[in-house]
Formats: sequence, structure tokens, C-alpha cells
Amino acid sequence: MNPSNPAYLQRRGEIEHYFDRTANKTWERLTSTDPVGRIRSSVRAGRDEMRDTLMSWLPKDMSGMRLLDAGCGTGALALCAVKRGAQVLAIDLSANLIQVAQQRYASFAPLSPRQPGELPRGSVEFASGDMLDPDHGEFDYVVGMDSLIHYDAPDLIGGIQALSERTRKAILFTFPPRNPLLALAHGMGRFFPRSDRSPTLAPVSQQRIRQALEKTIVTRGWREGQTTRVSRGFYTSQAWEWVRQ
Repeated sequence: MNPSNPAYLQRRGEIEHYFDRTANKTWERLTSTDPVGRIRSSVRAGRDEMRDTLMSWLPKDMSGMRLLDAGCGTGALALCAVKRGAQVLAIDLSANLIQVAQQRYASFAPLSPRQPGELPRGSVEFASGDMLDPDHGEFDYVVGMDSLIHYDAPDLIGGIQALSERTRKAILFTFPPRNPLLALAHGMGRFFPRSDRSPTLAPVSQQRIRQALEKTIVTRGWREGQTTRVSRGFYTSQAWEWVRQ
């Protein structure tokens, strides 16, 4: 991702417009506990499983650790990290989704008195903007759950490379795997009302990402970690961990 690249700026603008204006209410409902239809129910289940997977790769006790929730949406993962004691910067292009995240965070249990045996709670700062902005500083962990899925391979790889320069321990991210058998899942937007359709997913070869990162961040002390695929109905995404040695 090159912030000065016109193609990247155009794509980022499309994504911001979708989540901030076109389908803000749709995503607010999808990430709630309100009843939804069969298709969106499978997407919700897949996202829940993916979030649980990524959190299982993070330390149980994150006290004093700083985490970037890159593309935080309505803040569910940020809340999980706060419960483990992390100091979270939760950022998203959509100012409207950030507002929803702030409202939900204010009403959740972590703000109630800590129970005996619970970890000291962390904190969260919600912000609307670009997750790659170097002014955000350094982090122990970066998590990008489904926040890179609309960018093509060069921008996705560039984003991971940029984040690696400001990450001390590990980067966890997801991407839509390139597989002809998953074409239906990648085209899931066609099943939604036109006003709710998301920007096109950009399936990418895991081997292509690996080869690019081996030439860049691996030479700076990074190594490949765990990887797993979550597939639930109309939701399919590959999770990948990269660790600083």
C-alpha cells in the first residue's frame, strides 16, 4: 500500500464510502445479535470463528502490551483484547462504524467493576483514519481481520511490509484465498441488495504473499507462523500469523 498511489487512494475511497455511507446500517446489524437472514447468518458465524481464531493466537495476558486493531469495524476484537489487558488503538476508515464501536464499548461489561481473578483491564482508543499512518507509533501486536480483503496483492503485501516496521512481536491478518472452488463465496455480494454490496473481494495466492514477504520482512527478522482457513457458508477467509524473531 502506497498512500500516494492513485489506485490505492481510489480503492480506499471506495471502501470508506461503502462502510461509512452505503451499508453502514447493514454492518451494524450484521455485527450485532439481531436476527439476520441465512446468508448474513453464515457470514456472522464465520466472522465470529475468525475472531476467536485470531484471539487464540494472542497472549492470554496482554497487560502493558499495545495492539493495533487495523480495520476494527464495530470493535468486537478490540473489546476482547481490552479484557486481556491490552492498550488498544482501534482504527477504521469509517467514522460511522467507529461511532458504533464507541457506543457498544461504553455499554459492555469491561467497564463494570473487575471481578476476582480477572486480568487488569486495558484501554482502547477509537479513531477514524488510515491504519498505515506512521503517526500511530509502534505496537507489540497488529491484527487486521478482514481489513485487507478488498485490496489487490501488491497493496496487501505493501501494507504488511509497512506494518512490520512498527510491530515488535507479531502481525495477524486475513485475506481471501485464491481458489476456483471458492468463486461462489467470493461473489457473495451478488446475493445482497444492490445498495448493500461491498467492494469486490481480491482473492490472492498465499504462495505469492509468502514469496514477497520472504524477500522483504523475512530478511529483517520475521518468520511465518500459524495459518488456518475459516469457511462458513458465504464466508471464507485465510488467517495468517507472522512473527518477529
